[in-house]
Amino acid sequence: MPDPTLHEWAGGDRAFRRLIDAFYDRVEQDDLLGPLFPGGVSEKHRDHVTTWWIEVFGGAPGYTDRHGGYETMLAHHRDLGLTGEQRFRFASLMSLAADDAGLPADPEFRAAFVGYVEWGTRLAVANSQPGADVVEQAPVPRWGWGVAPPYQP
Repeated sequence: MPDPTLHEWAGGDRAFRRLIDAFYDRVEQDDLLGPLFPGGVSEKHRDHVTTWWIEVFGGAPGYTDRHGGYETMLAHHRDLGLTGEQRFRFASLMSLAADDAGLPADPEFRAAFVGYVEWGTRLAVANSQPGADVVEQAPVPRWGWGVAPPYQP
């Protein structure tokens, strides 16, 4: 029997919506990241980001099908000039949000989850710098278990 996707293991679409809501609830109260969203994080933004995370973690390709895929995500981050401090705060709040949302706490899932957060936030910082030489076209990443698949007795 094949390993479940990270999306399935986490609990499906609803689990990722809980994650993104928990994350942006924290962001709205954060002194470093909150100013990136004056007036708060809109429902539209939360929905689009949830759709991205669902696709990345092995769910339906909704971000590609409905929102333009990688190129659209890249466009949202261009010229923001994100800092290393903002990247670290994003990663920290996302990890806390995973707890808030009740995502699986097993080390295999969390290693894959944090691996994506670290990879994605470092790319976002690089791609957000004014004049950055970016990869213009790519598929939405499809994240997997990596070296530690889920433990299933």
